[in-house]
Amino acid sequence: MWRNINLQNAKAQKNDEFYTQLPDIEKELKHYKQHFKNKTVYCNCDDPYESNFFKYFAMNFNFLWLKKLIATSYSPSPIAHTQLNLFWDKKSYKLEINEVYDVNGDWAEDLADVKYLLESGKWKNKVSLLEWDWDFRSEECIEILKNVDIVITNPPFSLFREYLAQLIKYDKNFLILWNMNAIPYKEVFPLIRDNKVWTWYGFNMSMVYKTAYPNLLEANRKFVIWKWYNPDEWYVKVPAICWFTNLDIKKRHEDLIMYRKYNSDDYPHYDNYDAIDVDKISEIPLDYDWVMGVPITFLDKYNPNQFELLWIWTWDSAKELWIQKNYRWRTDLAYTKNWKSSCPFSRILIRRKK
Repeated sequence: MWRNINLQNAKAQKNDEFYTQLPDIEKELKHYKQHFKNKTVYCNCDDPYESNFFKYFAMNFNFLWLKKLIATSYSPSPIAHTQLNLFWDKKSYKLEINEVYDVNGDWAEDLADVKYLLESGKWKNKVSLLEWDWDFRSEECIEILKNVDIVITNPPFSLFREYLAQLIKYDKNFLILWNMNAIPYKEVFPLIRDNKVWTWYGFNMSMVYKTAYPNLLEANRKFVIWKWYNPDEWYVKVPAICWFTNLDIKKRHEDLIMYRKYNSDDYPHYDNYDAIDVDKISEIPLDYDWVMGVPITFLDKYNPNQFELLWIWTWDSAKELWIQKNYRWRTDLAYTKNWKSSCPFSRILIRRKK
Protein backbone atom coordinates (compact mmCIF):
# COMPACT_ATOMS: atom_id res chain seq x y z
CA MET A 1 0.00 0.00 0.00
CA TRP A 2 1.12 3.61 0.48
CA ARG A 3 4.71 3.74 1.68
CA ASN A 4 5.01 5.85 4.80
CA ILE A 5 8.23 5.56 6.77
CA ASN A 6 7.29 8.05 9.50
CA LEU A 7 4.00 6.28 10.18
CA GLN A 8 5.61 2.83 10.15
CA ASN A 9 8.27 3.94 12.62
CA ALA A 10 5.66 5.48 14.89
CA LYS A 11 3.63 2.27 14.95
CA ALA A 12 6.68 0.11 15.58
CA GLN A 13 7.92 2.31 18.43
CA LYS A 14 4.40 3.06 19.76
CA ASN A 15 5.43 6.72 19.37
CA ASP A 16 1.99 7.97 18.42
CA GLU A 17 2.17 11.69 19.12
CA PHE A 18 1.46 13.21 15.72
CA TYR A 19 -0.03 16.66 16.35
CA THR A 20 -2.37 17.87 13.61
CA GLN A 21 -1.84 21.46 12.49
CA LEU A 22 -4.58 24.05 12.96
CA PRO A 23 -4.97 25.01 9.25
CA ASP A 24 -5.68 21.36 8.38
CA ILE A 25 -8.33 21.14 11.09
CA GLU A 26 -9.95 24.40 10.00
CA LYS A 27 -9.99 23.31 6.36
CA GLU A 28 -12.03 20.18 7.14
CA LEU A 29 -14.25 21.30 10.01
CA LYS A 30 -15.68 24.28 8.13
CA HIS A 31 -17.97 21.76 6.41
CA TYR A 32 -19.55 20.48 9.64
CA LYS A 33 -20.82 23.53 11.51
CA GLN A 34 -24.44 22.36 11.42
CA HIS A 35 -23.51 19.27 13.45
CA PHE A 36 -22.11 21.15 16.46
CA LYS A 37 -24.99 23.30 17.71
CA ASN A 38 -25.85 22.44 21.34
CA LYS A 39 -23.53 19.41 21.22
CA THR A 40 -20.79 18.16 23.53
CA VAL A 41 -17.53 17.60 21.66
CA TYR A 42 -14.95 15.23 23.08
CA CYS A 43 -11.27 15.19 22.06
CA ASN A 44 -10.18 12.03 23.83
CA CYS A 45 -6.63 11.61 22.49
CA ASP A 46 -5.56 15.20 22.87
CA ASP A 47 -3.01 16.60 25.25
CA PRO A 48 -4.97 19.70 26.25
CA TYR A 49 -1.69 21.65 26.40
CA GLU A 50 -0.74 20.95 22.80
CA SER A 51 -3.80 19.84 20.84
CA ASN A 52 -4.91 22.03 17.97
CA PHE A 53 -8.25 20.22 18.05
CA PHE A 54 -8.80 21.57 21.56
CA LYS A 55 -7.53 24.97 20.45
CA TYR A 56 -9.90 25.06 17.45
CA PHE A 57 -13.02 24.24 19.47
CA ALA A 58 -12.05 26.48 22.39
CA MET A 59 -11.52 29.45 20.07
CA ASN A 60 -14.75 28.73 18.15
CA PHE A 61 -16.85 27.65 21.13
CA ASN A 62 -19.50 30.35 20.69
CA PHE A 63 -19.30 30.50 16.89
CA LEU A 64 -20.19 26.79 16.73
CA TRP A 65 -22.82 27.10 19.48
CA LEU A 66 -21.19 24.29 21.45
CA LYS A 67 -22.79 23.05 24.62
CA LYS A 68 -19.55 21.67 26.08
CA LEU A 69 -15.97 20.85 25.09
CA ILE A 70 -14.01 18.09 26.83
CA ALA A 71 -10.40 17.07 26.18
CA THR A 72 -8.43 14.29 27.83
CA SER A 73 -4.77 13.65 27.20
CA TYR A 74 -3.23 10.53 25.72
CA SER A 75 -0.66 9.94 28.49
CA PRO A 76 2.07 12.52 29.33
CA SER A 77 3.44 14.44 26.37
CA PRO A 78 7.17 15.05 25.74
CA ILE A 79 6.32 18.20 23.82
CA ALA A 80 3.62 19.60 26.09
CA HIS A 81 3.25 23.05 27.65
CA THR A 82 3.81 24.99 24.44
CA GLN A 83 0.31 26.39 23.87
CA LEU A 84 -1.74 26.25 27.08
CA ASN A 85 0.66 25.97 30.00
CA LEU A 86 -1.47 25.47 33.12
CA PHE A 87 0.59 23.05 35.18
CA TRP A 88 4.24 22.25 35.81
CA ASP A 89 4.00 18.49 35.90
CA LYS A 90 3.18 16.34 32.89
CA LYS A 91 0.14 14.32 33.89
CA SER A 92 -3.04 13.18 32.18
CA TYR A 93 -5.75 15.81 32.57
CA LYS A 94 -9.36 16.39 31.75
CA LEU A 95 -10.30 19.88 30.57
CA GLU A 96 -13.95 20.81 30.46
CA ILE A 97 -15.14 24.02 28.80
CA ASN A 98 -18.73 25.14 29.33
CA GLU A 99 -18.44 28.80 28.40
CA VAL A 100 -15.96 31.21 26.83
CA TYR A 101 -16.03 34.99 27.28
CA ASP A 102 -13.80 37.86 26.24
CA VAL A 103 -12.48 38.36 29.77
CA ASN A 104 -9.30 40.27 28.86
CA GLY A 105 -11.09 42.93 26.80
CA ASP A 106 -9.20 42.39 23.54
CA TRP A 107 -12.44 42.02 21.53
CA ALA A 108 -11.67 38.39 20.75
CA GLU A 109 -12.56 35.08 22.36
CA ASP A 110 -9.31 33.16 22.17
CA LEU A 111 -6.98 30.81 24.01
CA ALA A 112 -5.93 33.56 26.42
CA ASP A 113 -9.53 33.83 27.61
CA VAL A 114 -9.79 30.05 27.97
CA LYS A 115 -6.62 29.97 30.06
CA TYR A 116 -7.89 32.73 32.36
CA LEU A 117 -11.28 31.09 32.79
CA LEU A 118 -9.61 27.80 33.74
CA GLU A 119 -7.05 29.33 36.11
CA SER A 120 -9.52 31.60 37.91
CA GLY A 121 -11.83 28.80 38.98
CA LYS A 122 -14.68 31.29 39.09
CA TRP A 123 -16.51 30.04 36.06
CA LYS A 124 -18.08 26.82 34.83
CA ASN A 125 -14.87 25.64 33.16
CA LYS A 126 -12.62 23.25 35.05
CA VAL A 127 -9.46 21.21 34.80
CA SER A 128 -8.74 18.09 36.82
CA LEU A 129 -6.28 15.22 37.03
CA LEU A 130 -7.41 11.89 35.71
CA GLU A 131 -7.22 9.10 38.24
CA TRP A 132 -5.59 6.78 35.73
CA ASP A 133 -2.58 8.07 33.78
CA TRP A 134 -3.49 6.09 30.68
CA ASP A 135 -5.50 6.79 27.48
CA PHE A 136 -8.94 6.57 25.82
CA ARG A 137 -9.32 2.95 27.00
CA SER A 138 -9.42 3.82 30.69
CA GLU A 139 -12.69 3.46 32.58
CA GLU A 140 -12.73 7.22 33.24
CA CYS A 141 -12.45 8.09 29.56
CA ILE A 142 -15.06 5.51 28.57
CA GLU A 143 -17.52 6.98 31.09
CA ILE A 144 -16.92 10.42 29.58
CA LEU A 145 -17.37 8.98 26.09
CA LYS A 146 -20.78 7.56 26.95
CA ASN A 147 -22.13 11.03 27.69
CA VAL A 148 -20.83 13.09 24.75
CA ASP A 149 -22.28 13.70 21.28
CA ILE A 150 -19.32 13.91 18.88
CA VAL A 151 -15.71 12.70 19.09
CA ILE A 152 -13.14 14.56 17.01
CA THR A 153 -9.41 13.90 17.15
CA ASN A 154 -6.33 12.32 15.61
CA PRO A 155 -6.16 8.91 17.35
CA PRO A 156 -2.91 7.03 18.01
CA PHE A 157 -1.73 5.36 14.82
CA SER A 158 -0.91 2.02 16.45
CA LEU A 159 -4.35 1.74 18.07
CA PHE A 160 -6.66 2.78 15.23
CA ARG A 161 -8.56 -0.54 15.01
CA GLU A 162 -9.24 -0.54 18.72
CA TYR A 163 -10.12 3.14 18.73
CA LEU A 164 -12.64 2.88 15.90
CA ALA A 165 -14.20 -0.25 17.42
CA GLN A 166 -14.80 1.68 20.65
CA LEU A 167 -16.62 4.48 18.80
CA ILE A 168 -18.82 1.95 17.01
CA LYS A 169 -19.52 0.04 20.21
CA TYR A 170 -20.82 3.14 21.98
CA ASP A 171 -22.64 4.43 18.88
CA LYS A 172 -20.86 7.79 18.73
CA ASN A 173 -20.71 10.36 15.98
CA PHE A 174 -17.12 11.09 15.07
CA LEU A 175 -14.64 12.75 12.74
CA ILE A 176 -11.13 11.33 12.96
CA LEU A 177 -7.89 11.36 10.99
CA TRP A 178 -5.95 8.32 9.91
CA ASN A 179 -4.01 6.81 7.04
CA MET A 180 -5.66 5.31 3.94
CA ASN A 181 -3.92 2.02 4.74
CA ALA A 182 -6.77 1.44 7.20
CA ILE A 183 -9.40 1.17 4.46
CA PRO A 184 -8.75 -2.52 3.60
CA TYR A 185 -8.58 -3.60 7.27
CA LYS A 186 -11.08 -6.34 7.99
CA GLU A 187 -12.23 -4.26 10.98
CA VAL A 188 -12.75 -1.15 8.81
CA PHE A 189 -13.96 -1.89 5.27
CA PRO A 190 -17.12 -3.77 6.35
CA LEU A 191 -18.10 -0.61 8.26
CA ILE A 192 -17.53 1.46 5.10
CA ARG A 193 -19.44 -1.07 2.99
CA ASP A 194 -22.37 -1.02 5.42
CA ASN A 195 -22.42 2.81 5.50
CA LYS A 196 -21.46 3.08 9.13
CA VAL A 197 -18.20 4.91 8.31
CA TRP A 198 -17.13 6.91 5.29
CA THR A 199 -14.23 9.03 4.12
CA TRP A 200 -14.81 12.69 3.50
CA TYR A 201 -13.56 16.05 2.22
CA GLY A 202 -9.90 15.64 3.15
CA PHE A 203 -8.92 12.51 1.22
CA ASN A 204 -5.51 11.10 0.25
CA MET A 205 -3.68 14.13 1.64
CA SER A 206 -0.04 14.69 2.48
CA MET A 207 -0.06 16.50 5.81
CA VAL A 208 2.52 18.03 8.13
CA TYR A 209 2.50 16.90 11.76
CA LYS A 210 4.40 17.97 14.85
CA THR A 211 6.05 14.87 16.31
CA ALA A 212 8.16 13.74 19.23
CA TYR A 213 11.17 12.80 17.14
CA PRO A 214 13.43 14.52 14.54
CA ASN A 215 12.84 14.61 10.79
CA LEU A 216 15.93 13.10 9.16
CA LEU A 217 14.60 12.39 5.63
CA GLU A 218 15.75 14.92 3.04
CA ALA A 219 12.72 14.65 0.73
CA ASN A 220 10.41 14.83 3.74
CA ARG A 221 12.20 17.92 5.04
CA LYS A 222 11.81 19.67 1.66
CA PHE A 223 8.05 19.11 1.71
CA VAL A 224 7.81 20.43 5.27
CA ILE A 225 9.73 23.57 4.30
CA TRP A 226 7.50 24.00 1.23
CA LYS A 227 4.53 23.99 3.63
CA TRP A 228 6.21 26.78 5.68
CA TYR A 229 7.15 24.64 8.68
CA ASN A 230 10.60 24.05 10.15
CA PRO A 231 11.69 20.38 10.00
CA ASP A 232 14.30 21.09 12.70
CA GLU A 233 11.39 21.69 15.06
CA TRP A 234 10.33 18.06 14.53
CA TYR A 235 7.70 18.60 11.86
CA VAL A 236 7.26 15.70 9.42
CA LYS A 237 5.27 14.93 6.29
CA VAL A 238 2.85 11.99 6.46
CA PRO A 239 1.20 11.01 3.13
CA ALA A 240 -2.10 9.29 2.29
CA ILE A 241 -4.07 10.78 5.18
CA CYS A 242 -7.85 11.06 5.14
CA TRP A 243 -10.74 11.89 7.43
CA PHE A 244 -13.10 9.12 8.56
CA THR A 245 -16.56 10.07 9.80
CA ASN A 246 -20.20 9.11 10.20
CA LEU A 247 -21.47 12.69 10.06
CA ASP A 248 -23.71 13.20 7.05
CA ILE A 249 -23.24 16.19 4.73
CA LYS A 250 -24.33 17.24 1.25
CA LYS A 251 -21.27 15.96 -0.62
CA ARG A 252 -22.09 12.38 0.33
CA HIS A 253 -25.27 12.51 -1.78
CA GLU A 254 -23.88 14.14 -4.92
CA ASP A 255 -24.05 11.91 -7.98
CA LEU A 256 -20.90 11.00 -9.86
CA ILE A 257 -21.30 12.25 -13.42
CA MET A 258 -20.69 9.38 -15.86
CA TYR A 259 -20.32 9.85 -19.62
CA ARG A 260 -18.53 6.72 -20.90
CA LYS A 261 -20.35 3.70 -22.35
CA TYR A 262 -19.21 0.15 -21.82
CA ASN A 263 -17.27 -1.76 -24.46
CA SER A 264 -15.20 -4.86 -23.98
CA ASP A 265 -12.04 -3.33 -25.47
CA ASP A 266 -11.77 -0.48 -22.96
CA TYR A 267 -13.05 -2.44 -19.95
CA PRO A 268 -11.32 -5.83 -19.73
CA HIS A 269 -12.97 -8.65 -17.83
CA TYR A 270 -10.90 -10.18 -15.03
CA ASP A 271 -9.43 -13.57 -15.86
CA ASN A 272 -10.11 -14.89 -12.37
CA TYR A 273 -13.31 -13.12 -11.22
CA ASP A 274 -16.63 -12.13 -12.77
CA ALA A 275 -16.16 -8.37 -13.00
CA ILE A 276 -14.66 -5.75 -15.29
CA ASP A 277 -11.75 -3.46 -14.50
CA VAL A 278 -12.17 0.33 -14.54
CA ASP A 279 -8.84 2.12 -14.47
CA LYS A 280 -10.08 5.64 -13.63
CA ILE A 281 -13.03 6.86 -11.57
CA SER A 282 -13.98 9.29 -14.32
CA GLU A 283 -14.33 6.36 -16.74
CA ILE A 284 -16.94 4.32 -14.83
CA PRO A 285 -19.43 3.30 -17.57
CA LEU A 286 -22.95 4.62 -17.23
CA ASP A 287 -24.56 1.54 -18.83
CA TYR A 288 -22.84 -1.38 -17.10
CA ASP A 289 -24.97 -3.00 -14.39
CA TRP A 290 -22.73 -5.80 -13.11
CA VAL A 291 -19.66 -5.80 -10.83
CA MET A 292 -16.75 -3.43 -11.49
CA GLY A 293 -13.32 -3.18 -9.92
CA VAL A 294 -12.34 0.45 -9.34
CA PRO A 295 -9.38 2.22 -7.66
CA ILE A 296 -9.62 2.76 -3.91
CA THR A 297 -9.86 6.53 -4.54
CA PHE A 298 -13.46 5.84 -5.62
CA LEU A 299 -14.41 6.32 -1.96
CA ASP A 300 -13.85 10.06 -2.40
CA LYS A 301 -16.78 10.10 -4.89
CA TYR A 302 -18.93 7.39 -3.34
CA ASN A 303 -22.65 8.11 -3.13
CA PRO A 304 -24.53 5.25 -1.39
CA ASN A 305 -27.68 6.09 -3.35
CA GLN A 306 -25.85 5.67 -6.65
CA PHE A 307 -23.49 2.75 -6.01
CA GLU A 308 -23.27 -0.39 -3.89
CA LEU A 309 -19.96 -1.27 -2.27
CA LEU A 310 -19.43 -5.03 -2.43
CA TRP A 311 -15.93 -5.72 -1.17
CA ILE A 312 -12.31 -4.68 -1.34
CA TRP A 313 -9.59 -6.94 -2.59
CA THR A 314 -7.15 -8.25 0.03
CA TRP A 315 -5.45 -11.62 0.39
CA ASP A 316 -8.09 -12.58 2.96
CA SER A 317 -11.10 -11.37 0.96
CA ALA A 318 -9.83 -13.22 -2.13
CA LYS A 319 -10.64 -16.47 -0.33
CA GLU A 320 -14.13 -15.29 0.61
CA LEU A 321 -14.81 -14.09 -2.95
CA TRP A 322 -13.49 -17.33 -4.48
CA ILE A 323 -11.02 -15.44 -6.65
CA GLN A 324 -9.05 -17.99 -8.64
CA LYS A 325 -5.29 -18.00 -9.03
CA ASN A 326 -4.03 -15.79 -11.84
CA TYR A 327 -1.16 -16.08 -14.31
CA ARG A 328 1.29 -15.53 -11.42
CA TRP A 329 -0.42 -18.26 -9.38
CA ARG A 330 -1.62 -15.65 -6.92
CA THR A 331 -5.13 -14.50 -6.04
CA ASP A 332 -4.86 -10.81 -6.88
CA LEU A 333 -7.28 -9.65 -9.57
CA ALA A 334 -5.84 -9.98 -13.10
CA TYR A 335 -6.92 -9.33 -16.66
CA THR A 336 -5.49 -9.84 -20.13
CA LYS A 337 -5.55 -6.98 -22.63
CA ASN A 338 -3.82 -6.98 -26.03
CA TRP A 339 -2.27 -10.34 -25.15
CA LYS A 340 -0.65 -8.87 -22.04
CA SER A 341 -1.62 -9.92 -18.51
CA SER A 342 -1.79 -7.34 -15.71
CA CYS A 343 -2.69 -7.09 -12.03
CA PRO A 344 -4.18 -3.64 -11.24
CA PHE A 345 -3.35 -2.03 -7.92
CA SER A 346 -5.85 -2.39 -5.05
CA ARG A 347 -9.43 -2.57 -6.29
CA ILE A 348 -12.80 -2.01 -4.65
CA LEU A 349 -15.67 -4.02 -6.13
CA ILE A 350 -18.78 -1.94 -6.77
CA ARG A 351 -22.10 -2.12 -8.63
CA ARG A 352 -24.34 0.67 -9.90
CA LYS A 353 -27.74 1.16 -8.30
CA LYS A 354 -28.99 3.64 -10.86
